[in-house]
Amino acid sequence: MKVATDIGGTFTDLVYVDNDGHIGIAKSHTTPRNFEKGVIDVIETSGVDKTEISTFIHGTTVIINALTERKGAKTGLITTKGFRDVLEIARENRPDLFNIRYEKPKPFIERYLRKEVEERLNYKGEILTPLNKNEIEEVVEFFKKEEVEAIAVAYLHSYVNPAHEKETKRIIKEL
Repeated sequence: MKVATDIGGTFTDLVYVDNDGHIGIAKSHTTPRNFEKGVIDVIETSGVDKTEISTFIHGTTVIINALTERKGAKTGLITTKGFRDVLEIARENRPDLFNIRYEKPKPFIERYLRKEVEERLNYKGEILTPLNKNEIEEVVEFFKKEEVEAIAVAYLHSYVNPAHEKETKRIIKEL
């Protein structure tokens, strides 16, 4: 049996296909403080035999809803010096190239909460500029004063070498 669940803002949905090709659906209330409870509830509500599940696919629209509605934790961003505005600049793609009234979407993290620190890796993940740990401490202190609830860390080329991001995370947790 294949089972898929989706946690939405109000309901957690389930759809299944058994080995004979029969399709079934179920719905239960979403449980915001414990999203997993809604998933367990909808599985029980559906009546599927848990021992028959061979594939389980899980998704959620909760984060999409939070982003669309611009709700959620007040977030700060720490990034490589010189790249503070990359998310806002984007690629300057416009859905309608000749629309002179086009307005870019408002960034999810306001500019004053996007901070840069000295560090740099090349495309191979080799360290060009060591991580400036003092700047991280200054940024975290600023975020505390601004009552930031979550911090995102996104450094250039960290997909090749996450050492600076990991060290930054360690410092943030320590502070």
